[in-house]
Amino acid sequence: MKNYEQVLETVELALAKGEYKYCIEFLLPIIESFPLSSKEGVNLRTILITALCGINKKEEAKRLCKELLKSYDNKTRENAKYLMEVIDSPDIKKPENWNVQFESDPSLNKKSLNSLLKKREVLKKKKFINVTETPTGETKPFQKGFSLIIFLILLLLIPLLSGCVKVEDTLDLSELDSITNNLIIESKYINKFPWQLKFEEKMKDIFPDAEIEQDESTFSLKHKNLNLEDTKQVLKITQNAAGELAGGSTNLEINATQKNFIFFNRYFYGINLDLNSIQGFENVELIFKIIHPNKATITSKNNTNLEIKKNLIIWNLNQGQINSIEFSFWSLNKLLIGISTILIITILTYLLRLYRLKLGTDLPQLPSN
Repeated sequence: MKNYEQVLETVELALAKGEYKYCIEFLLPIIESFPLSSKEGVNLRTILITALCGINKKEEAKRLCKELLKSYDNKTRENAKYLMEVIDSPDIKKPENWNVQFESDPSLNKKSLNSLLKKREVLKKKKFINVTETPTGETKPFQKGFSLIIFLILLLLIPLLSGCVKVEDTLDLSELDSITNNLIIESKYINKFPWQLKFEEKMKDIFPDAEIEQDESTFSLKHKNLNLEDTKQVLKITQNAAGELAGGSTNLEINATQKNFIFFNRYFYGINLDLNSIQGFENVELIFKIIHPNKATITSKNNTNLEIKKNLIIWNLNQGQINSIEFSFWSLNKLLIGISTILIITILTYLLRLYRLKLGTDLPQLPSN
């Protein structure tokens, strides 16, 4: 299998030159070597779709788009939907009145043409001015002010680019006795930024037993089988470490209560995250996702940055303020239901046995003395 970097360099160069057929002939035999589940496979298929559209092979491009729509990655599916809309868009014909047409004037005769040619020759001679003998002076370096301005621009670009990061934390409450917390940091650029690398190293030192996955642009930290108190501790340590790197202090509070109704329990959760000291990171996306076992009821008001999808709450956090959410949901008391079911089956079995004994059997009975 060819190296991905070599393949990418070859097809991007062909695409830039407009050599769509060469790009397609080069990619088709090796595209299956890069699976759709990998980032490399998605990138190469996107380039192949672009090349196919360039030579108007829309049906083959649609087939590849449908493959991308089956991806498990949300970002890949969204890009595939956009490509499908572009492919399905109708061709717009250019109106005829957009074209400027020039008609020759029959009144021009040979005399006028000759005079125009003579004028053109005169203009050609006077087009350029001879400045070879004119002194230009000494070549001077850039002024100090120019260097200072360039330095300030580069300095301002560093925090601007370093903010283009998506931070997503998923709290899975499907099993209340075995909570899972998964933190994912995804950079929108190829390489990670220094503060990301520092945060990753810090998390590795603090949580050596956690499940950690990382590549060129993402970092994943997962904790499994946690109780509520351990979950609070993990979230608090993580947000404190992130706040220190961001240059500010943060505070996280999680309040949880429950009410028992024999066979059902109702759980109430309240989460408060203070981000007052975190400001100025305009291109940072902070997303907190909560997975719950049943349909949740949002009890907090004026929360416009919430999105609810079945058993999932998507909470977009805002910088420079206190983010709060309150929600509740119902859950079955599995232990009590199990004990009650066993007890009912035992009682029914005993009653059926008594009833059977009362009915007796059809076998002959021995005479009693």
